[in-house]
Amino acid sequence: MVNLKINNVDVSVEEKTTILEAARQIGINIPTLCFLEHNKIGACRMCVVEIKGSDVLRSACNFPVKEGMEVFTNSPKVRESRKNTLELTLSDHNRDCTTCIRSGNCELQTLANDLGVNTVPFKGDFSSDTYDDKSLSVVRDESKCIFCKRCINTCAKIQGIGALIGKDNGFDSKSRPVKGDVLADTNCINCGQCIINCPVGALTEKVNVDEVWEALSDENKHVVVQPAPAVRAALGEEFGYEIGTDVTGKMVASMRRLGFDKVFDTDFGADMTIMEEAYELVDRVTNGGTLPMVTSCCPAWVKMCEQEYPELLDNLSSCKSPQAMTGALIKTHYAEVNNIDPKDIYVVSVMPCVAKKFEVAREQLKEDDLFDSDVCITTRELARMIKEAGIDFKNLDDEDFDPIYGESSGAGVIFGATGGVMEAAARTAVEAITGEVCENVDYEAVRGLDGLKEATITAGDKEIKVAVVHGGANIKKLMDKVKKGEADYDFIECMACIGGCVNGGGQPIVNSQLINAGLSLPQERAKVLYNQDKNVRPVRKSHENPSVQKVYKEFLEKPNSHKAHEILHTTYVDRSNDFVK
Repeated sequence: MVNLKINNVDVSVEEKTTILEAARQIGINIPTLCFLEHNKIGACRMCVVEIKGSDVLRSACNFPVKEGMEVFTNSPKVRESRKNTLELTLSDHNRDCTTCIRSGNCELQTLANDLGVNTVPFKGDFSSDTYDDKSLSVVRDESKCIFCKRCINTCAKIQGIGALIGKDNGFDSKSRPVKGDVLADTNCINCGQCIINCPVGALTEKVNVDEVWEALSDENKHVVVQPAPAVRAALGEEFGYEIGTDVTGKMVASMRRLGFDKVFDTDFGADMTIMEEAYELVDRVTNGGTLPMVTSCCPAWVKMCEQEYPELLDNLSSCKSPQAMTGALIKTHYAEVNNIDPKDIYVVSVMPCVAKKFEVAREQLKEDDLFDSDVCITTRELARMIKEAGIDFKNLDDEDFDPIYGESSGAGVIFGATGGVMEAAARTAVEAITGEVCENVDYEAVRGLDGLKEATITAGDKEIKVAVVHGGANIKKLMDKVKKGEADYDFIECMACIGGCVNGGGQPIVNSQLINAGLSLPQERAKVLYNQDKNVRPVRKSHENPSVQKVYKEFLEKPNSHKAHEILHTTYVDRSNDFVK
């Protein structure tokens, strides 16, 4: 243990503890801007502190404590330094705050308010005004970039992609595409983790709200909406609810008030995905198909596979994602039953993910010139629509989804958490193999936030070896082993975002101070989904969902039938030459 004083308060901490960590242990908040656990670079200089006997201010985020050290976090010298640094940062920042998408939820804006910086004495030109909106998912506005490098290190260290790097020197330094001039020309997988880790409005989602408003105002369009499982676990945060609050009923009610003709649930599509995926796995395991089979629900992972592991495309499940399956069934089965021309149906997906914006435009998800889904908006975009419409979200009475695509199982809802797809598939696959009812449906070995989780699922006399991996860098480590034949698994679940969809790039953005203080966003949001699975949903297995049974009986015949393959399965493409290398 190391003993020191911080603001004349005695503190004893373990060796190698940083000053920032030590201060937090005794309730002293040191402001940060660039700091994340994977970005301890001291670049922003907002966390500087004074150490007795030293003429140089030190960055608290990466300076280790020493025995007998005396630290001052709020001395005149520290306050002046922080204020000057913040003024300089703001002088090269596009301060059109009232029209910025991050206004009110901007860490730079918050710091300026907290530190009393209300004027910027430094004048001059901006270092860059480049605006890159060529990507289908991510928009870059360099006039707002403060070069904190959070996006760079999130993309490189957490996602293992490296689509962004620091370019130019001094005043002109900015986060820019690793190759070329636009993000769309790089190996970006559209995950959006750069967005939720950006402290300002330099990185945002491609906004598609106007397209939805236009469809809702078109009297000739039958506009249907489908929200993903993770949306209901986070939407409330945009309206002042605590993190981890279930707002399913109010979400449905608000969608009706926005004017959607039907409010369906992507959870139903998740159940359909499990039916197709579980039976596909059974067929591969029992008939010598390509193994390991890898899930295909995460479009960021699918794009990574197409770009960097094209030799493993046969390992990908041919199943469409829940978003695509729901859209495809709405434009086929639902259209047929309700005598609606599919061309008149407009499907809006609400996703926790910005990569889904890329997915809805995939040519492989198009039939007779109709895409499965017409547009995708994020959880954040839905919240903006609700606010724009003047809907009093908190005072809405809870409402239920419309049948039959609004009925789903507990297996469908846990799709939003890492391990959820695997667990849901196991509940159906085990019974499909054994022909017996399985009472224990909680596969807790695949839950949690470990980067790689392994388990063996027993189905009669068969043992199915499975792995669950999340975070792009973790995925790449595992896929490298698969490519070399060093991974002995039958089934692998991949989610590009840490924690799965609950922590997707389209979810509400939470101030990094809370994350750095130990809040686990994925864990808190996932609790909503696991509670729905165990305590709310009438059935917990996809194959026991009566609406799923009805669709197969009336329309698809059985899982993996010829018709099911035509509507619910897809193909992939080699994209290894699609980006600037």
